[in-house]
Amino acid sequence: MAADAFKKPAVDMPKQTPEERVSNFFEVAKGYTVEMAVEEAERCLQCKNPQCRKGCPVGIDIPAFIKLIKEGRYVEAAWKIKETNALPAICGRVCPQENQCQKFCVLGIRGDGISIGRLERFAADYERDHGIEVPELPTDTGRRVAVVGAGPAGLTVAAELRKKGHGVEVFEALHVSGGVLMYGIPEFRLPKAIVQAEVQYIEKLGVQIHLDSMVGKLHTVRELFDGGFEAVFIGSGAGLPNFLHLPGENMSGVYSANEFLIRTNLMKAYRFPEYDTPINIGKSVAVIGGGNVAMDSARCALRLGAEKVYIIYRRGMNELPARHEEVENAEEEGVIFTLLNNPTRFIGDGKGNVRAVELVRMELGEPDASGRRRPEAVPGSEWRLPVDTVVVAIGQSPNPIIQQTTEGLEVTRHGTIITDETTAATQLEGVYAGGDVATGAATVISAMGAGKTAAASIHGYLNKAK
Repeated sequence: MAADAFKKPAVDMPKQTPEERVSNFFEVAKGYTVEMAVEEAERCLQCKNPQCRKGCPVGIDIPAFIKLIKEGRYVEAAWKIKETNALPAICGRVCPQENQCQKFCVLGIRGDGISIGRLERFAADYERDHGIEVPELPTDTGRRVAVVGAGPAGLTVAAELRKKGHGVEVFEALHVSGGVLMYGIPEFRLPKAIVQAEVQYIEKLGVQIHLDSMVGKLHTVRELFDGGFEAVFIGSGAGLPNFLHLPGENMSGVYSANEFLIRTNLMKAYRFPEYDTPINIGKSVAVIGGGNVAMDSARCALRLGAEKVYIIYRRGMNELPARHEEVENAEEEGVIFTLLNNPTRFIGDGKGNVRAVELVRMELGEPDASGRRRPEAVPGSEWRLPVDTVVVAIGQSPNPIIQQTTEGLEVTRHGTIITDETTAATQLEGVYAGGDVATGAATVISAMGAGKTAAASIHGYLNKAK
């Protein structure tokens, strides 16, 4: 039977065809049916020493929940996941499983590893469709914790501490919970109703969420302590866009990816004029960058009506930092990859509107500090690409407001908060931080892993402080 498992390929997940999906914002991947999920679960070897768990930042008992799916106990599979992960429907959709849990699956040595993310999504979706139950919570401890930011790190901390019996209040600067899950990831990859369902589960645990509450403006961290909170977790993310600082970058039609995706996702520009947030992108769009945010921006631009969308990246296809799945989807949808090119300036029409991007061709030289080959400009190879819109997707940094209003909080030169990697503790007693505000822009699951670490540390701190 084990030999057969190595030979049997993974069960494909049905999805919209490229021709269908480029004209809508509905979810591309349709999810497993019950029959598909069981068939995939049956491939699992149920290893006595499961290697897959090594790659899970939040410590899910992967073989256990897959076994429950195999046995037809789908809701129980979701409960098993939720023992350590409060956001399974989200993780099943956007986490890079191929570089984490699935990377260590034994079946992947000679064939396809188990589709752990797809099975996680299936279990979470099945439970949501059949009624989510809240676990029995321990007696209230009377201790209060403030969480800054309702993104993946903050929501994870809140859920974990509430399950320990502590009172938790979350302060979110935006008018809706979810952070980057709401404003950064497009509807076709992560439906917003899914995010809000996960948030509602956390609220059902007893977590109180305050919206439109920017810590650093409405309250300082010190004022949270003065108000009776005994510990504070800062998970405010990385919402400040990085720019290229090139001539012409301030022209009309040049967006940061943050603005472009916020207008598209959070403010629902794709449903204009029902929502009063127009984006006039024209016929030709250039997206600068090669990560997941660049792929999201490019794919949104196609759906918003662009005829040609270019990904401009200074390295080659093998060096793209985006998930292979997202690159593949973008290629299928018609995104044009203009690789080994780098922008040098933006050219306007004399009236303040961008009309072209000047590019210089690149070649790969010796490896740099990251281990990747350093891109080097080819002298005299400049050329112009006519465009109506440019989206700069080269990363984000933390908003500095909390760092600037919290005396004694140490930060790096990049504005990230310095923490102990093993505890998530800052230099200030009772103050913890994690996710993008501590590491810079990274993955959803890494932020959740930091949230798990911080929650355990805060729980220990509160117990010692009795």
